[in-house]
Formats: sequence, C-alpha cells, structure tokens
Amino acid sequence: MSTLPITDAFTKYLADERHFSPYTARCYGADLRQFVEFLAKDNSITVDLAKEAEALAAPLACGGEGTAKTVTQLIRSASAELVRAFLGHLGSQSYSAATMARKIATLRSFYKWGDKRQVTMGNPMTTIRTPRQAKRLPKAITIEQVEQLLAAPGDNEMLGRRDRAMLETLYSTGIRVSELVGLNGGDLDPSGEALQVRGKGKKERMVPLGSHALAAIKRYTELLHASPHPKVSAAEAPLFVNKHGGRLSSRSVRRKLDKYLKQAGLDPTISPHTLRHSFATHLLDNGADLRTVQEMLGHQSLSTTQIYTHLTTSRMQEAYNRAHPRAQAS
Repeated sequence: MSTLPITDAFTKYLADERHFSPYTARCYGADLRQFVEFLAKDNSITVDLAKEAEALAAPLACGGEGTAKTVTQLIRSASAELVRAFLGHLGSQSYSAATMARKIATLRSFYKWGDKRQVTMGNPMTTIRTPRQAKRLPKAITIEQVEQLLAAPGDNEMLGRRDRAMLETLYSTGIRVSELVGLNGGDLDPSGEALQVRGKGKKERMVPLGSHALAAIKRYTELLHASPHPKVSAAEAPLFVNKHGGRLSSRSVRRKLDKYLKQAGLDPTISPHTLRHSFATHLLDNGADLRTVQEMLGHQSLSTTQIYTHLTTSRMQEAYNRAHPRAQAS
C-alpha cells in the first residue's frame, strides 16, 4: 500500500525540519503504513489517494470515527480506543517490547505533530503508555579484541589502509558510522588532532583524534593523493572513498567490518556501534569524566551516556567474581 498524503507530510517534516536521517524517516514511515493498513482493513476501506488528499484538505469535522469514509478521516479523528485497537493487533503478532515501544513512539511523534499543526483533532496518545522494557547494557569488547580487529586490514594498498584508518577512527573517536561516511577532507584537522563531525540533527561538534588514528589516516591519504580519485584536501571531497572514488555507504563499512571480524576470528555479531560502545566504556574505565564522554559521543542528554557507567560497573563485578569465586558463592 502506498503512503497517504497525511503520512507523507509528516515524514517530510521529519526530514526537512527535524533533520532526521533518511533511514530514520523511512522507519517512521513504515510504522505509519502499518497503522494505515490496519485502519483500512479493519474498516473495510479501499484506499483512494485522491479521496485521501481531499480528506486531508477538508476542515476538521467532529463526525466521529464511525462515519469516516477514508483512512485519513479515521487518522485525523482517532481516539485512544482506536489506537489501542491497533496496538492490540500488533500484540497478537508477538512483537517484542522494544518494537512495540518504537511503534508507539512513532504514533506519539505523529500525533504531537498533527495536534500542533491542527491536522488532527487532538492527540489520542496522551493516555497511551509505553510498555516497560528490560534495560539492556550496550555490548563492548576488550582492548585486546580491538587490537586484533585493527591489525586485520592489510597495509600495502590503498583500500587496506583506508579500512585500517576507518576502524581506527571509529574506535578513537566513538563517532557513528553515518558520521564517519559523512566526513569530508576539510573536516580533518591534523595539526589540532581533531575531526569536525556532523551528528544527528546536523549538529556539529569537534572530537579529538587519537595518534594511532591520525597516523592511519595519514598513511591512507598518502596513497589516495597518488590515485586518480578526488583529492582529500578538497574541503567537500569525501575523506573515505570507495574503489571508484565516491563516498562510502554505511552498509559498505558494515561489510568491511564483517570481513575483518572473520579474518581475526572475532565474534561476528560485533557491529560498528560496538566500537562506539567500547570507546565510551574504555574511556570511563580509565577515569574519564562522564560529561566529556557525553560531548564526544554527541549525546543530547547525559542520561543517555550514563548507561555506560552501569556497563563499567558490571564489568568490574564480573572481574571481581572471577578473582574471588567464594565471594560470589556466599
């Protein structure tokens, strides 16, 4: 089923005004399509996009859900009961609590937008609660495992040096993969040993770059400068390029990581985000200030960063229990 004008307007708002990534906007759109499909089927409505557009352009009316002839009318006049019916439908499909929470978050954002823009007749999500989820600690790997991974790429040709530089940068700075592939040559400050990073919502921050990562980037760019690809010195040229000289994708970085995990004999479930978690955990293990780690990760809220303090405490407890098995038994 195609999207409706009302849901298209919302995802356009996410991209244009909230500066959400295309991937995140697509996820919100997929959740809303599922809501649309449920409403159409449950109310025996055949979606006609022309009529849906007319329903969106029409003034808000208090006709109630029972008189609605389009899905757009249902959405605009939705009650908490209608939303609960949809959530009950999702519950029958055995979605996890995390997935349910995400879908509820999508509807919450959608109706908050709709209410504020007077697109909907209020916000039915104000009485909907998000199911509680078990708190899962982020996964981190040891420094020894990081070193194994970083040693895996070759050093004799440009792509091997590029991969080593990418992995070193991910671990040295804790930046997201989307931020890594968005780096341009002009974002690198070798003398200041720092990177200018564009994060979520197009917010920019400076992050320090470790000496190992800086050396790896230098070795990579030496061969890149000798290639026919666009020069990394150009401010707008991508820092990390594919074999054709274009900008790398996040998926390509994941494929490269999978290759080196297999080569190094490491856990294949390790992801690029694991390096971000490991970066934060290792910093805190070595006494870094929580606020500093928050700024380096680009977290808007300190509470998001605080989960790493739980992780470091958990690791300390595990180490203590291994060293003192009797204490664990008692």
